[in-house]
Parts: sequence; C-alpha cells; structure tokens
Amino acid sequence: MRYLCCWLLTASALVTGVASAQVDFTGEWSPLYHEDAADRIPGPEIGDYTALPLNDAARARGDTFQADRLSMVMQYQCRPHSADYALRGMGNMRVNKEMEPLHEKLTAFKTYMPAWGSERTIWLDGRPHPPEYAEHTFQGFSTGVWDGNQLTITTTHLKANYHRRNEVPSSDKRTLVEHWARHGDFLTVITWVDDPVYFTEPVVRSQSWYLDPSQQVPQAYCEYVTELPPVTADSIPHYLPGTNPNLTEMAGWYGLPHEVLRGGAEKMLPEYRKKIPKPETAPPAMCERMCNCSDFGTCR
Repeated sequence: MRYLCCWLLTASALVTGVASAQVDFTGEWSPLYHEDAADRIPGPEIGDYTALPLNDAARARGDTFQADRLSMVMQYQCRPHSADYALRGMGNMRVNKEMEPLHEKLTAFKTYMPAWGSERTIWLDGRPHPPEYAEHTFQGFSTGVWDGNQLTITTTHLKANYHRRNEVPSSDKRTLVEHWARHGDFLTVITWVDDPVYFTEPVVRSQSWYLDPSQQVPQAYCEYVTELPPVTADSIPHYLPGTNPNLTEMAGWYGLPHEVLRGGAEKMLPEYRKKIPKPETAPPAMCERMCNCSDFGTCR
C-alpha cells in the first residue's frame, strides 16, 4: 500500500508538471502600439520599405502601387489581413480554446480578430500540415507545440497578400513561426516570417497585447461598393516602372536619402549608419509628421 501511494503521488506530480507547462491564452486582448506605431496605426508611407529584407522583385511590385485601386477594384476592398500581418495591424484579439470532451484535452486555440472577421485555428493535437497543393487561405494552416510555458506556432498555406499596407507583396510560399509567451496580463508574440519569393532572409519582429476583459470585440462587416469608377471594367490602377511620383515624398518629409527607404537586409544592420549617403533635402528643423506616435491619439 505504501508503494502504491508513492506511485500515485509520483504520477500526480508528473501530470501536474505537464499541465503547468501549458499556459492558458484565452481571453480578450487589446494591442499595445509602443512598437512601430506609425507603421501599424495610420500605416506606412508610400515607398517606405525600411526594416524589411526585400529583394528587387518585391521593390518592383511595391513601386507599382496606386492607392486608388482600393476604391476602384472591389476585390481589394474587403480583402482581410493574413495571419502574419493581422498580428501587426490594428487588431484586437479574442482567444478561445477547444477541448476534446471525452478526456478534457486541449486540442486547439481559436482566435478572432474584428478586421474582416478573421477566424483562425491553431491545432495542438499533433496533426501534420497538409500537402503543398492543398488550399491556401488568408489565415493559413497553423499547428502549435509547447516549449515549457511558451507556445510555438507554425503556419503554412498562406494566400499571397502583403507584408505592409503600402503593398509590399507577400507570396504564397511564405512560412510564419510565432512564439507566444504570457506574463500575467501581458502577451508577447515574437514572429519569424520567411518569404523566399520576396525576402532575402527572414524578418523577426515582436508585438504585445494586454488582457482587457471589458472589451467587446465586434462582429465584422464589409460591404463592396463602387467608390470610384474604374477607367475600364478590367483595369487596375497602377504605375508603370519608373513613373510613380510618390516614392520620394517620404525622403523629402524626413530629410532622408531615398536609398535608405528602398529596404534590404544590409540596411537593417547598425553598421549601415556608416554608409548612409547625404540626403537630397535637409532634414526639417523639428518634427512635423508622425511626432511622438505611440497610440491612436498621437499618430498624426
């Protein structure tokens, strides 16, 4: 009997240890914008490719962007954020968990973001990712594994979309890896995005949320309307190579060399500061645009 009690205590400790390694992420989460607020709230300037390891193909695609396409081409109007960009955009988040009823085993986390009603499932039951030819969607196919109290999520089968709202393109070949860590009422997500079509190397960023039980995440509505009539029924507003007049605006506003805005892995390193060329225009005497941008009230 003594040995049986010891065995039961040991088994109980093992079970408790496994359970304690898993963290409950369920709840209502509001985003913090202390990181990259200007990029995430009002959105990036046209031609701003900084902090992205872009290749020439990505720059060529971004340079064609004309904002009128969002008003003229209906397929762009209600296009949702993909799983990788939704974490960067203006997105409150609700997380629920799905339990296997027979053994009360956690099988998945489900997230909801009101930006176009984006719903996502993160499978935790060990199922494999589907073959490459399977359907690609805006939320992709996500599986998670525990590393202590950190959840590592891998997402594949993402539909082509954008890495930034100024139409820096993303391909359907990209992979998203997330590391979720909860510290009390704060959630930090470290993201790793590899896009072999448009990146020369993966990009790593972080985003944070705080627990907000009082928030009411609304249902999403998006209605397609013709805001501006297109030139022809099948036309898509764009600029031909070398004709976009908006690409140098940001350089003038901030007194930066245009080359700096073109992105690339080299320009993401501190050593590049020694190579920055002289700007075409002098910087303003004081900040005039996006000054002290850290939330909705200050970004202007």
